[in-house]
Amino acid sequence: MAVIGIDFGGTNFRIGTVAESGKVTAFRKCPIKDVFVTADPIRDLEEYLRGYLYVPEVKRIKKEAVSIGFPATLDRKRETVLQAPNMPFMENLPVAAALREKLGMPVFLERDVTMILQYDMEKYRIPAEGIVCGIYFGTGIGNAICINGVPLAGRHGTAGELGHIPVDSSNERCGCGNTGCMESLAGGKHLMKLCREVYPETCIDSLFTEHGSDPLLVRYIDRMAAAVATELNILDPDYLLLGGGVLNMANFPREQLLNQIKKHARKPYPAEDLPIIFTKDEENKGVIGASRYARGKLEDVSAGISLC
Repeated sequence: MAVIGIDFGGTNFRIGTVAESGKVTAFRKCPIKDVFVTADPIRDLEEYLRGYLYVPEVKRIKKEAVSIGFPATLDRKRETVLQAPNMPFMENLPVAAALREKLGMPVFLERDVTMILQYDMEKYRIPAEGIVCGIYFGTGIGNAICINGVPLAGRHGTAGELGHIPVDSSNERCGCGNTGCMESLAGGKHLMKLCREVYPETCIDSLFTEHGSDPLLVRYIDRMAAAVATELNILDPDYLLLGGGVLNMANFPREQLLNQIKKHARKPYPAEDLPIIFTKDEENKGVIGASRYARGKLEDVSAGISLC
């Protein structure tokens, strides 16, 4: 039995058929624009999935569910996409119920960062007990929190939006609609802005290699550290996983980041015992994480536990 795992990104769409062993069959990656081609995004997604399900190597495998990670805020029941700054055409849509009806199989939604944390917890053998946090610096700042193995959703489903803590000195407009969010100064978009406006001759992949000691990038690292320390100081987690494309850039100054996190963290604890693990970027980790999430939900159904 397999799960169809899907990982949405702001730019790319990834999909794979994941066995219980974690082996991925028929992994595909394509631009988002190649999936959504009409004014009806749910129908576009359904048509893409139907085509994928008829790929010979997928068709012959028995499928249990479809599991989708969105770079978006979702409602508490994980049925509806509420806000997706990088995919506004998906906002306020009951994606799970619509696809469940059309495909005739269970469909699960979660934030993409939660799916990634599911993968990393298994890879790095992180126990479910206690508090586990994942902070991923990519285009924005992704944050997922698990308490005793259960992702924290919050009253409205929007818990864990660390990238949207306010920064007093910023007037930058954020994709969420507010002004002065942390991710507008400590996410990948800010690095791209620096490349355009300050370092136009430098490829973004070489930014830390060529300009890592510049005051602007030193300040950028300090803001990243302030975001991480905020979560550490509030939750005092058992484990904190740090990852994402920014932390995996060439010559990213991890020691500098750790020093600044320790500087901002409360003394003596958690500053003197930082439970930090750096994670690697992997092409299909969101797809595999989505399958792990779905299997947990299917086990809940078998045990008679409500998914709401």
